[in-house]
Amino acid sequence: MSNAAKIEHLRKLREQAQLGGGPERIEAQHKRGRLTARERLELLLDKGSFRETDMFVAHRTTDFGLDKRKYLGDSVVTGWGTIDGRLVYVFSQDFTVFGGSLGEVHAEKVCKIMDMALKNGAPVIGLNDSGGARIQEGVVSLGGYADIFLRNTLASGVIPQISAIMGPCAGGAVYSPALTDFIFMVRNSSYMFVTGPDVVKSVTHEDVSFEELGGAEVHASASGVCHYVADSEADCLYMIRVLLSYLPQNNMEDPPFVPSSDDRLRTEAALDTIIPEDPGKPYDARDVIRLIVDDGVFFELHELFAPNIVVGFARLGGHSVGIVANQPSVLAGVLDINSADKAGRFVRFCDSFNIPIITFVDLPGFLPGTAHEHGGIIRHGAKLLYAYCEATVPKITIITRKAYGGAYDVMSSKHIRGDLNLAWPSAELAVMGPEGAVNIIFRKELSEAKDPDRRRAELVAEYREKLANPYVAASRGYLDDVIEPRHTRPRLINALEMLSNKRDANPPKKHGNIPL
Repeated sequence: MSNAAKIEHLRKLREQAQLGGGPERIEAQHKRGRLTARERLELLLDKGSFRETDMFVAHRTTDFGLDKRKYLGDSVVTGWGTIDGRLVYVFSQDFTVFGGSLGEVHAEKVCKIMDMALKNGAPVIGLNDSGGARIQEGVVSLGGYADIFLRNTLASGVIPQISAIMGPCAGGAVYSPALTDFIFMVRNSSYMFVTGPDVVKSVTHEDVSFEELGGAEVHASASGVCHYVADSEADCLYMIRVLLSYLPQNNMEDPPFVPSSDDRLRTEAALDTIIPEDPGKPYDARDVIRLIVDDGVFFELHELFAPNIVVGFARLGGHSVGIVANQPSVLAGVLDINSADKAGRFVRFCDSFNIPIITFVDLPGFLPGTAHEHGGIIRHGAKLLYAYCEATVPKITIITRKAYGGAYDVMSSKHIRGDLNLAWPSAELAVMGPEGAVNIIFRKELSEAKDPDRRRAELVAEYREKLANPYVAASRGYLDDVIEPRHTRPRLINALEMLSNKRDANPPKKHGNIPL
């Protein structure tokens, strides 16, 4: 065979591999409203940057007639490319080949690309669209899943790991995405569950659809498994690109600096009046955030899960920051089981990847009640406390209004290594709210008063003036400064630059024992 013929043969093999399961299965994939594995990579990566690996790999199974059904590349496309010019490693499961099922060589391809990502210090992105384990390969496919799980765990905190669920993801397959840092799903198109609707019906007699059991909306709001719900596959892939713009390549790098035309010294008069005069009246924490950050752009994650706390990324003076904010417009911003888990995991991610944490505090405490106590609010609240205590990245805290009880301590207070702790004049720092405090301190006096309601109002006003303000804490150095709200943006940017060379460390140990 001549060289020209050999080159032509190579081209034909490449064309064959790029067809995956063939034109009919590609058409069926499109009819489901879904893109193919390679079409997704074209949208995700910079144009022309994708370099595929293991295109000629084929499965080695001979049982159940599989020796007569071989596809080049098997059921996953792997390789690397760039996003905004920065290296990323990718794998994209191909539903047109054996329903994207995971067999021995599928797992080997994914493991190889994850090993390369870890060795070269770049993010890994998995696009999941699979019917699960390849039954014909038996325990070998299960071993393949475990090989991937191990790599997810070893890479955790070293390189960013992002999962997009683009179709089905069931059984053991769900645990690889669950071990990654962020999960994106597509509305009415993707779903995740450990056991499917048929098994659920046979065991519990519940009649439930795929969407009701494990759809994007369910995991974004009820379970908290999903961090971002997209309306389409294209939107999902674009938002992954946006997320990566805030993240470093690995745990040894700083996040990217993106210069902004937004004035670093900009003040916002609207912040002076954004806190209602009535301490019981809510406001939206996101309105505060958007007035402060560069160009008003806030990339919120976990928006539908535990909405009484807000987490996401933004930039301040070009610096990437992670933001945690109590949300007074939902449950008065109290901390509960889900919000503690949500914020705790986000804080740990930021700390792993050198992203400074900005915390906006306005909360009356932990949610009371037997359901929450029995559900383990102590254990879950301790997760958030542990995360803040453990974090060594720059930590800046702004108390906008309420900071009562143990919740004051938890929310990145000075006592747990907050680097700069600021407060607005509207801040109230106390063991509990004025009403509760007065009812305890002056119980006997109120029971004997001729007009207890009038006397209670007087005592509440007196307590608020004496104790429920930022100046007692400031006098003890628990707050570094009390500032006018309009000056928050320039103060935060200045603090980030002051802390840019911060060095802090935890005692040497294998790892701590977070109260899981």
